[in-house]
Amino acid sequence: MKILFCEVDNEDRKKIQTVFPNSIIEEKIITPETIHQKKKEYADIEILCPFIYSQINKKIIDALPKLKLIITRSVGYNHIDLEYAKKKNITICNVPDYGSHVIAEHVFALLLSTIRKVQQGDQQTENNNFDFHGLRGMALKCKKIGIIGTGKIGKNVARIASMGFLMDVLAYDKYPDEEAALSSHFSYVDSVEEIWKQCDIISLHVPAFPDTIHMVNKKSISLMKKGVVLINTARGKLIKTSDLIDGIESGKISYAALDVLEHEKNIKKNAKLLQLPQVVVTPHIAFYADDSMNKMYEEAMKTIKRFEKGEKLPHKVKEV
Repeated sequence: MKILFCEVDNEDRKKIQTVFPNSIIEEKIITPETIHQKKKEYADIEILCPFIYSQINKKIIDALPKLKLIITRSVGYNHIDLEYAKKKNITICNVPDYGSHVIAEHVFALLLSTIRKVQQGDQQTENNNFDFHGLRGMALKCKKIGIIGTGKIGKNVARIASMGFLMDVLAYDKYPDEEAALSSHFSYVDSVEEIWKQCDIISLHVPAFPDTIHMVNKKSISLMKKGVVLINTARGKLIKTSDLIDGIESGKISYAALDVLEHEKNIKKNAKLLQLPQVVVTPHIAFYADDSMNKMYEEAMKTIKRFEKGEKLPHKVKEV
């Protein structure tokens, strides 16, 4: 079968070529324009393996008439038109977990870089000022962290917080996992408002659904403790940027540690937020580590091999 991998970093090419030497590998996203430019090369593509930035819509699907399988190297699949793919009898698969522990680790990388003033200390030292005054940080032990969403990532954050940093961990989830709470030493609360009101640090781990978009807003911020630290490694749309800025400027929020932004497609819209010294931002790299990238490709390529052999697929997307 002819396979197209797109959105592939140079350092990942070799692992693909070793397993599928005759596959087509592209660094860029796939678009109707790129398909048109390489019409002959892409005409017989039966398997497409993108990441999250390629929008696999009707135009893309129609431009690949022999397409049988889309295996996205991601947990989410909202970049794929599932309904139209189903009409075309195209199977959709994903990689449901390639590095929840990696993202959880990044939560604490962001958190510690803010509350322990790592960036300020580094800049000060680079300016030949090796003086600790003015750099007093916050300890994590016994601080109360609130985790909103206890899927694989949220559970890992809870475990690291409670068992690693000896924090008091509260969590909110519509579907509590009491067994995980017991084994990882955290407690569920009955409403998200309790997280807003009680916690010194809040970490977001829910998808961007209609009822979670802008869940951090003027009202929820008003309920938070003064000096709260906010962490978001989930989806940028969970936070209303203008209200976050107001919360920081008022002193209600002491730090915002973000791996995602509401306006990622137009970074200039975040200009005011990015200029605030209380804000630390990384460009959606929480998932981007050696373990997670290797597993991402391994799981995707296992699915392709199973599909080629006509075997049952373990991570078939059923929602439409």
